[in-house]
Amino acid sequence: MTTDSPTPDTGPELLPIATTARTRAALRTLIRPDRGLALTGIGILVAATAVGLLVQPLLGRIVDIVADGRPAGDLTLPVVLLVAVAVVQGLTTTLGLTRIARLGETVLARLRERFVERALNLPADRLERAGAGDLTARVTGDVARVAEAVRSALPEMARSVLAIVLTLGALALLDVRFLLAALLAVPVQLLTARWYVRRALTLYADQRVANGAQQQQLLETIGGAVTVRGHRLEEQHTERSAGRSRKAVDLTMRSVNLVLGFYGRLHIAEYIGLAAVLIAGFWLVRDGAVSIGTATAAALYFHSLFGPVNAALVLLDDAQSAAAGLARLVGVTDLAEQPEPAAGEPAAGEPAAGKAEAGKAAPASVPRQRIASSEAAVTVHAVSHAYGPGRPVLHEVSLTLEPGEHVALVGTSGAGKSTLARIVAGVQQPTSGSVTAPAGTGSAAAGVGEHPVVLVTQEVHVFTGTLAEDLRLARPDASDADLRTALATVHALEWAEALPEGLATVVGEGGHRLDPARAQQLALARLVLADPALAVLDEATAEAGSAGARVLERSAEAALAGRTALVVAHRLTQAVAADRVVVLEAGRVVESGPHDELRDADGPYAALWHAWSGSRTTAPHP
Repeated sequence: MTTDSPTPDTGPELLPIATTARTRAALRTLIRPDRGLALTGIGILVAATAVGLLVQPLLGRIVDIVADGRPAGDLTLPVVLLVAVAVVQGLTTTLGLTRIARLGETVLARLRERFVERALNLPADRLERAGAGDLTARVTGDVARVAEAVRSALPEMARSVLAIVLTLGALALLDVRFLLAALLAVPVQLLTARWYVRRALTLYADQRVANGAQQQQLLETIGGAVTVRGHRLEEQHTERSAGRSRKAVDLTMRSVNLVLGFYGRLHIAEYIGLAAVLIAGFWLVRDGAVSIGTATAAALYFHSLFGPVNAALVLLDDAQSAAAGLARLVGVTDLAEQPEPAAGEPAAGEPAAGKAEAGKAAPASVPRQRIASSEAAVTVHAVSHAYGPGRPVLHEVSLTLEPGEHVALVGTSGAGKSTLARIVAGVQQPTSGSVTAPAGTGSAAAGVGEHPVVLVTQEVHVFTGTLAEDLRLARPDASDADLRTALATVHALEWAEALPEGLATVVGEGGHRLDPARAQQLALARLVLADPALAVLDEATAEAGSAGARVLERSAEAALAGRTALVVAHRLTQAVAADRVVVLEAGRVVESGPHDELRDADGPYAALWHAWSGSRTTAPHP
């Protein structure tokens, strides 16, 4: 495929990572709609933890009864109360954790939706500079890490923190000296937590970046396997993959050593605290300040802190890893987010005449100008674009497409054709200049279609599901008759009905495989269903090969009938069929006119035509 965006010399420009402050602010925004659920869940967990703290005093009471030699019947009440405490605590804990889990899943779903929405709106050139591996790692690894933390770490962390706070309060109620003894473990625990956090956040962020780089290398090596073998680059790519894998493994081993050191320091804190509580209990019982049962309850209270304290500190591991993943996700959502302009004003930094996304109505942040049928369908005014400093692709290109006109873009590789097509389709914002495109013209204005602009490229994705579901992506309310009409329009109905289950045949990943020509016809059928006022085809027939080229060209002609179209021509037969041909050279329009006129002139198009037609056995006729 021809691409106008150069490959960076210094490797991928990774997508940004949000700061800690920004990540926290984004998290608060995500939780805010469900504050009531959060408060209710925490309140129930507080009640459950408070009820559970009755276990230690009841056990201490049993010890006192036995130590004083009282009748066995005196044990009945504390034992019954222990059973009651267990039942109540179990029920309230389950209810509280259920609400916290629901909160976490709701927030996670909201985060995923926002991430997908923003990622789909990222400028095409920004994604190309970052590479597929970085975004793939965030969609898979980072989302999975955050999901794991939400489902396990968040409920357990809430429960552990509550248990720690209330248990320390219970120790103070028994005797403040027990609390002071227990607090001797706190400095060691705080130092351990600080030591861990200072190292973990950077380490886990580096680990996620390394995993993204590793995935990017694997995608490039496997996706370009034919080219790699053709140029005998197997050894170089293997070494690159091995090098990035070694870096990922090294970071993983460093994280393992960090966790081992973390656990070792926690055990030291436990021994210090328990020893201090036992010594305090010994002295207080000897002095008659407390009973043996009370000292026993204090020791049990501190022992019960082992679980929640260690859980809270150990969960820092999951929390730090999840925080690093969340920062990477928020970095993407912030990158794509655009401020809302005032009514009737252009978005900040955008041209006054905005552009719609391919296959979507124009977003609110980039308003379109509604065009009357007597005006031009598309006006490109002084559009320039660069993929970085010193790398211009387009130079003040101006172009007008009249309503219903079909314009073919031709030129050598790298002339800027695909970039101009993406800008007209609204997929990419120009560095300067403006594009005025339809917002209610053609059949879309009559209520038949929903999309003012649809872009079809040579890279077509067949979504997993039935053929009918894939087609309805363009128009969810389309009937089976509508689907058959669209397929018939692009000359695809015959093979579609010949599939094992017709329109109900599963296609895409794991389903019936469609060859490139049929996949492209499917994309053109979706265009017919969307029924846009403007269609942009970027080498949409390039994947067919020579045998299927004419079939796809006929399909494209039928799909474009009755609508304004801009076609990046892969074969000059498409230029022959167009109303007008626009020739780009080095990002500038150098010729514009009908095929016959340009062919007979001694200009760039004539040279392209003679070079192309001369390489064929029989030159096509207009």
